[in-house]
Amino acid sequence: MTRRGRGSTGPGRPSVLPPGEYDPPGPLRDGAAGATVVFFHGDDGREDVFDMARLPLPGWWIALAGAVAQRTGPAGGLRTRTSAAGMWWCLGRWMRFLDGLPTPPADPGRLTAAHVEGFLRLRTVQAGEETALRDVGDIKLLLDVDAIVALVPPEARDALARRQPRSRSAGQAGYSDGEFERLLSAARADVARIRDRIAAGEELVRRHRDGGGNGKAAVLADMAASGRVPRMKDAGLHDHLPRRIELAQHLFLHLRDLPPLMVLLCALTERNGETLKELPAQHKILDGRAVEVTLIKRRRGPRRWFETVTWEIGPAHRALHTPGGLYLLIHQLTARSRALCGSDRLFCAWRNILEIGGDDVNEHYPPFADKLWGGEVKLAKWAGDRRRPLLADAPEGGEAGPLQVTFNRIKTSTEVRRTRRLGGHLPSAAKSNTMQVLFRNYLGGDPVIIEWAHQVLGEALVDAEQTALRAHEQVLNAAGGSLRVVTGPADAEVLQQEAGLDAESARRAADGELDTAWTACGDHAHPMTGKTCEASFLACFHCGNCLVTRDHLPRLLGLMDALAERRLTMSETEWWRRYGPAWAAIRHDILAKFSPAEREHAERAKPTDALLDLVEEPWEQL
Repeated sequence: MTRRGRGSTGPGRPSVLPPGEYDPPGPLRDGAAGATVVFFHGDDGREDVFDMARLPLPGWWIALAGAVAQRTGPAGGLRTRTSAAGMWWCLGRWMRFLDGLPTPPADPGRLTAAHVEGFLRLRTVQAGEETALRDVGDIKLLLDVDAIVALVPPEARDALARRQPRSRSAGQAGYSDGEFERLLSAARADVARIRDRIAAGEELVRRHRDGGGNGKAAVLADMAASGRVPRMKDAGLHDHLPRRIELAQHLFLHLRDLPPLMVLLCALTERNGETLKELPAQHKILDGRAVEVTLIKRRRGPRRWFETVTWEIGPAHRALHTPGGLYLLIHQLTARSRALCGSDRLFCAWRNILEIGGDDVNEHYPPFADKLWGGEVKLAKWAGDRRRPLLADAPEGGEAGPLQVTFNRIKTSTEVRRTRRLGGHLPSAAKSNTMQVLFRNYLGGDPVIIEWAHQVLGEALVDAEQTALRAHEQVLNAAGGSLRVVTGPADAEVLQQEAGLDAESARRAADGELDTAWTACGDHAHPMTGKTCEASFLACFHCGNCLVTRDHLPRLLGLMDALAERRLTMSETEWWRRYGPAWAAIRHDILAKFSPAEREHAERAKPTDALLDLVEEPWEQL
């Protein structure tokens, strides 16, 4: 092993390996009481230890240890501490349930379908059906791995497979436009106060260094240099803690400052809370216009974890309105705590340690470094404890209640608004998820997107109807003027007067001799061509020779039903192209001229239309 440095490897020159065989330690180790311990090293850099001795039923320990090691290993599906710990808690619930049975299965080979059904019923009562199905699904995934699957009886595996949930429920609905605007305004106001508070403290430190300032400036300068916040020895037990926190907040972020910062960052970056907690402090500034950051986007499996994003910085006075500007502001606000605790995370804060003794520098720490659920980011408490609490929209006839603030709802709201901004085009709107995930977990079922979709669809239908009506009118004007609609009795005298027919044509029309598929034709020899008409009967509705009487209403209503059924089996674009003009003509030029009573009477006598397939050209039916 003598080659070193750049250029020591290349084509034909593999990297130097240590002599002999390298056998890394496996995840399984022997523990106390004959149990096996599984050591977990996640892709997120976090570690954990799963000791089988903490579970009941020793006959399961060896098989479960192998299964847990396989599920949490490099090729397993659980590669973060959060997901692995969730599996371990679920396994604990499962084993405690089995141990509490009158005759518990001493090993995996004695598991039965009745045990699975009993666990499902218990969890349904305790936590609801959705959680129960999820727990059974997690147990199925664990018992399906090679280390244990051969030991589980087939009937138990079948019971687990039957209960495996096939789909996930949609995520939480987002906020209305008013709620979202109030939430962002509140977060911006609180972040601005945090920024101004620390800026004022930094100004006092600067003045002290320049030889000015007062006693408070000297205290803050000492805090800035050492990182230690003085303990109030003259304060009583009840006011010591708030006074110390207030002093520390002149220079450092406190845990209670995190909610507005993270709410605003979630809304501007359109990323979920999990990704924000993993944000690194390392970044690049591109030409002073944007900041480049590498995010951790957690996914199943070891791939596609990292994503490089570029966030706009904008001008200094717009830092609370751009993702890059807010990121750099948070980076600046947490700089002192980060330097003191030596973390590479963006979010670093100060916490009060009640125990006196030790080094108070340890009060600076990254709250999400050890576990993502660490720290006290209590969004609901922040929203309710503000001077002006955040309220949800008041229901009709009721009073407004507190606004429930969660990262999931903020993320859903940003996804909805981006999709709406891009006109509903899912390929363009899918930013951090696939189109399927975007629709299933964020858009589907959200009241804001549903209302917007109804509005867009309504506008599109109105546009399509108006376009079809204009096409009908253009063709009708070119073919002879207007339809002949007779609303009175269909006798020869009325037809002669209102439809302008000669006596012989009026008699024939009254007797039904001129009827076509749904209307009547006053002159088969088209006046514009001089030849016998060979057009489709659907084209009659755009011809000046078309004659409609009260007797034709039932057939026309049957045709409208047939057109509605055809609409369900073909695309909207094709339907409007093929049937839209005829439908618009019937609705606006014919049915609108008859009274509601006449239409209701005709509705009772309408036939089941079977002519639509016969009058179309054969190639239109392929």
